[in-house]
Amino acid sequence: MGAAGPGADDFVTSGNGSPAGDGDGDGPGDGHPSTAQGGSGDGSPQVQRPRSFWKELPILIGIALVLALLIKTFLVQAFSIPSDSMQNTLQQGDRVLVDKLTPWFGSEPERGEVVVFHDPDNWLAGEPTPDPNLLQKALSWIGLMPSAEEKDLIKRVVGVGGDTIECKGTGPLKVNGTALDEPYVYPGNTPCSQDDQGGQFKVKVPEGHIWVMGDHRQNSRDSRYNQGDKNNGMVPVDKVVGRAVVIAWPVNRWTNLPVPDTFDQPGLAAGPSPAAVLTAAPQGLALAGAVPLVLWRRRRHGVAEGRREG
Repeated sequence: MGAAGPGADDFVTSGNGSPAGDGDGDGPGDGHPSTAQGGSGDGSPQVQRPRSFWKELPILIGIALVLALLIKTFLVQAFSIPSDSMQNTLQQGDRVLVDKLTPWFGSEPERGEVVVFHDPDNWLAGEPTPDPNLLQKALSWIGLMPSAEEKDLIKRVVGVGGDTIECKGTGPLKVNGTALDEPYVYPGNTPCSQDDQGGQFKVKVPEGHIWVMGDHRQNSRDSRYNQGDKNNGMVPVDKVVGRAVVIAWPVNRWTNLPVPDTFDQPGLAAGPSPAAVLTAAPQGLALAGAVPLVLWRRRRHGVAEGRREG
């Protein structure tokens, strides 16, 4: 595709009490009173040993998997970046963590945020679809790796409901008549493209929608180039999965994704401060939550045994 037109779209892949006893018939909870074997025969209860770590491990893994699924569904989810339309902010191969919690409390996208959203109206037509194997599907279902099946995209929010967005010539891009200084735009690109496919526009964003653009302006099939769809290029807010808050992988690119200062200037009525960054992957958070539960269970088991001895 030429330098003046959009390139490949930046779709992303996502990254969703019993009684004590060991069932062998010689301990409490096995259906009959326990008596000492081979001892004095005075009927004193046996002291049951705590379960070994290897017996507790399946419980730990099970709790971690359940928590990972809940975290993926309600808190944070990993997505991978497969194209260049958000360069240099995001590179191919980056893994970003997306905050999915704040939308549950009614928070809507703000100008300057990088957001992941479901394909609003066939924006990804013609893009190759990955073919994951069974293991990849299982791991993506519980949030341990990105999903290859969800049709999601990642872009920067430029306008929200009520805003007027305008591009003339090569720019600058204007929001409500205020020119934006956009240091995040890919080096060598102009804020606006001089082409007849959507590079020149003036639109008003309806309530409940957002206008999105890629940071690699001459290589992003974003709102500008989808104005012929049923939403006139806008993205309905209910299609937004969440805000990308941190680059989690590779390690040498760890960083958060703040709202640029240009969106704080007077006249734009900038939104509230960016949401807090979630820096732990779903599986890490799940394991952190599962360990205390297992330790608590083991401690309770020990206390119960102590009471029986007393």
